[in-house]
Amino acid sequence: MSKYRVEIQQMMFILGEVQDPLQETTVLVEELIRGQVMEMLIQANELALRRGSRSISVEDLFFLIRHDKAKVNRLKNYLSWKDVRKNAKEQDANATDTKELLEDADLRTKIRKAPVTLPWEIKFMFPEPIPDPEDYEEDNEMAEAASATRERLRMADERTRQMTREEYVHWSECRQASFTYRKGKRFREWCGMALLTETRPNDDIVDILGFLTFEIVATLIEEALAVKQRMDQLQNENGSLAHQTKRRKERYLFDGLTEERTPLQVCHVMEAFRRLQLPRKKHTAMRNFNGGLLKTRVNLI
Repeated sequence: MSKYRVEIQQMMFILGEVQDPLQETTVLVEELIRGQVMEMLIQANELALRRGSRSISVEDLFFLIRHDKAKVNRLKNYLSWKDVRKNAKEQDANATDTKELLEDADLRTKIRKAPVTLPWEIKFMFPEPIPDPEDYEEDNEMAEAASATRERLRMADERTRQMTREEYVHWSECRQASFTYRKGKRFREWCGMALLTETRPNDDIVDILGFLTFEIVATLIEEALAVKQRMDQLQNENGSLAHQTKRRKERYLFDGLTEERTPLQVCHVMEAFRRLQLPRKKHTAMRNFNGGLLKTRVNLI
């Protein structure tokens, strides 16, 4: 049963899909995303048990995405601002001017650095502080994350440039779509959290999972749109859609702006998922010289 059809439809729209995607495509996306979240919970729970703990921690979730530097830094930035907002609310509750809070030098440091430490990083492996190229590493990682963010902002600017005021208002509302904001109970039931974890994850873990779930949606839809674009190009090269080549170069979000925009098909999403599930290492498909396939677990997107 679909629990996030509207939210996923809004997310797909923001990421470049038409305003009204096909129902069967939306259902497929939700099922694939739900499977990814369940796999993420299973792997995170296994990591917690290896640490001798029954509870999933923030570090367990970071460990799952440790190879994706841009995503790691986006999550760090998300947690930093989450901490800032939490402190601001607490300060408001104490009837203190929030401007003083934002001017605090220690708080500005929290904005630049994540409120979590990752134990596998070199600078946290030794009891004594060691000189390390932290500034250079952080600059490179932040630049990588900023580059991905700028690309998404550039695409959003292109999509919204021709919008009317009413269309942009709708676009802004769709950007607020979330899996977990005021929907924690629904999210826990949707992904079967009680069945896949030893203990009940706290609200912070649920918020992080919501953030990562949106990242999974974004990766899958962006790949599906690339698949669709490539298939359309091949069709044009074969002459079946040659008369649409010129107008196809101008792509807008709203159907009213162009009659040639077509929604993602199930085949586009399935091909995108297949590509994202390809093994990261070469020569891992064969078990031995006698043939046979290796049993591999689902790759996290």
